[in-house]
Amino acid sequence: MTRVLGIDGGGTSTRAVILDGKGNLLGSGQGGPSNYNSVGLAQSQVNVGEAVDAARREAGMDQRPFDAVFFGMAGVVSPLDHARIRSIGVNLGLAAVERIGVDHDCRIALAGGLNGRPGIVQIAGTGSSTFGVNARGEGWRSGGWGHLIADEGSGYWFGIQAMRAAVRAFDGRLPATVLEARVLDFLQIKEMNDIFQPLYVDTMEKHEIARLAPLVLDAAAEGDAVAQQLLAQGVDLLADCVAAVARRLRMDGDTVEIALVGGLFQAGDLFVKPFADAVARQLPSIRLVWPERSPTLGAGILALEMIKKLDD
Repeated sequence: MTRVLGIDGGGTSTRAVILDGKGNLLGSGQGGPSNYNSVGLAQSQVNVGEAVDAARREAGMDQRPFDAVFFGMAGVVSPLDHARIRSIGVNLGLAAVERIGVDHDCRIALAGGLNGRPGIVQIAGTGSSTFGVNARGEGWRSGGWGHLIADEGSGYWFGIQAMRAAVRAFDGRLPATVLEARVLDFLQIKEMNDIFQPLYVDTMEKHEIARLAPLVLDAAAEGDAVAQQLLAQGVDLLADCVAAVARRLRMDGDTVEIALVGGLFQAGDLFVKPFADAVARQLPSIRLVWPERSPTLGAGILALEMIKKLDD
């Protein structure tokens, strides 16, 4: 009986699923973080093994190799990254090297989000990235270059913009905005000159900065002009990424399905509608969808696709 393994490895946890040949879920498991850029290759292998062992136990499966394995891993970009992740699968005895697929986490988010169909996934959480695959199987990514030079329209980006708007309004470089008072309240500081402590002494983490994003969305909904401008700018930047992927994959003349992944979209129409309007200004026909399956199951779907290609 066919057994495939899908692995979703990130900076906070690793998830694994075992599927049969028809895509039915047999078992799932979770382990520690496996972004090897953060935890190192050896610890990444340990944590992947932990997740796989838990999935095997739930599926009642022994240690025999899988028919195919697909890793969707955060931080995987270069051919060297691919080779290192494949080595984890080989070292753990998960499958022969030619039966191990590797790609970035956007790929499995798309496969799960659209249940294997061609289209685009827009990720807008702490960071942001856009990835698409067309009907010919060609893929392209836009954005996703990290918070120092990219992550436009992400929670982190909106958090930074909220604080920039607050200090500029305090300086008199921007019109008055409710963001000034709300940033002070969020950071639990009494006056703007105290902002150095949380930002530069306590060194706020990316995920902490991203938590300021709802301040912008709420203020925009209340009619704050500065917040509305920031929201419009953020969704336009995301729409640019979607349009770039669609053009590159020659999908811009078709109805494009776009799976919405990430915490910002959980704000509902506060964020989804402006984003949809921004994309519609660049692409003639779109259909926004909520993810049908998880990224981990997306990895399992891609493992099943590997078997079909290997058997052809």
